[in-house]
Amino acid sequence: MAGKKRNKVQANDITGLKYFATLAPLMERLHMVGCERDKAGNRELHFDQYCMLVLLYLYNPVVSSLRAIQQASELKKVQKKLGCARASLGSLSEATAVFAPDRLRDVMVELADQLQPIGRDARLKHVRATLTLVDGTLLASLPKMAEASLLKRETGKSTIKWRLHTQFEVDRHTPSRIDLTDNSGRGNADEREVLANSLQSDHCYVMDRGYVKFALFNTIARMDSSYVCRIRDNSHVEVIETRELREEDRAANIIEDAVVQLGSPGSGGTEKIDHEVRVVTIKTTPHPKRGGKAASAPTNDGYLRIATNLLEVPASIIALIYEYRWTIEIFFRFFKHVLGCRHLLSHDEDGIRIQTYCAIIACLLISLWTGRKPTLRTYEMICYYLSGLADEEEFLKHVSKLKPHEA
Repeated sequence: MAGKKRNKVQANDITGLKYFATLAPLMERLHMVGCERDKAGNRELHFDQYCMLVLLYLYNPVVSSLRAIQQASELKKVQKKLGCARASLGSLSEATAVFAPDRLRDVMVELADQLQPIGRDARLKHVRATLTLVDGTLLASLPKMAEASLLKRETGKSTIKWRLHTQFEVDRHTPSRIDLTDNSGRGNADEREVLANSLQSDHCYVMDRGYVKFALFNTIARMDSSYVCRIRDNSHVEVIETRELREEDRAANIIEDAVVQLGSPGSGGTEKIDHEVRVVTIKTTPHPKRGGKAASAPTNDGYLRIATNLLEVPASIIALIYEYRWTIEIFFRFFKHVLGCRHLLSHDEDGIRIQTYCAIIACLLISLWTGRKPTLRTYEMICYYLSGLADEEEFLKHVSKLKPHEA
């Protein structure tokens, strides 16, 4: 059966392009990227124009594929507002082999610097450092037909998986850095190595147990930063000093707060902790290992053990900081399901990087336009506006009703 024919993108499908004008000064620096070998000046699709078209794809559900982007580029309204000429499907396809994604990351960082803190939980007043959640998520890319056939013969798998190593700032509710690697978990793709190579001072890094590595903890401490990291259930912990629990601690289901020595004294060859560490233990619901796909997942014996070098912060606040780690999971869901990043416009590494940075820029723009953190409802309203289903007055009315993040 023949596939359903897709409607061609029409001019009345796309409105609200004036909001893209705020990006023009930032994107202008990208215009000549990739033109070094174009001595004749024949390049028609430039990096800034390609990025603007990708952003149009991210915001407008009518523009749902690379071919739809090509069709949108034929519209006079799009050409005028985005400053681009008609782009051929071939030039869009080969763009990722020409353009340098790291130059786009510079634009992302500059936009992030413009974003003011949306608000901080008043209970976190004890933590002065930038609260940064650290985790990774997978992107599965279906390769081209011939590549898929070859890949399946060689490995038995028909997908290529990439991991987005993400650092997410809680106060500004936006990722401050994303690094892309393969999903091997080895060498430069090891999530702990990726983090170690990008550490900054005056940050509090919040991590799950996959990041446990004494060398990483030591490096964070030497950088005058801090960490709040869940350790494994079977970690060797020698209690040096037990601290008295407060009423707030017990209310947070904390059963122990202790200064400890991590690691077995006889574990030769393993780097030792070179600073004071405390472990806050929280009683939770056990999660035993089950059959099926969950059989390989780590178990939970009913206790969360949180290691940190924050020695003066109340134990209940350490538990609260770790609870914020789920914010990054919500962002990953927003990133992949809402902004269309489950569908990759390109399957090569640079192409995924460009789409990833454009998606982060899309999130940043929502926060800059509204002064609020990106939400599904606000994203939908922007899509309605940009596709002509809502007018500017309705869009601005929605924004005016958004409540500021509680400070």
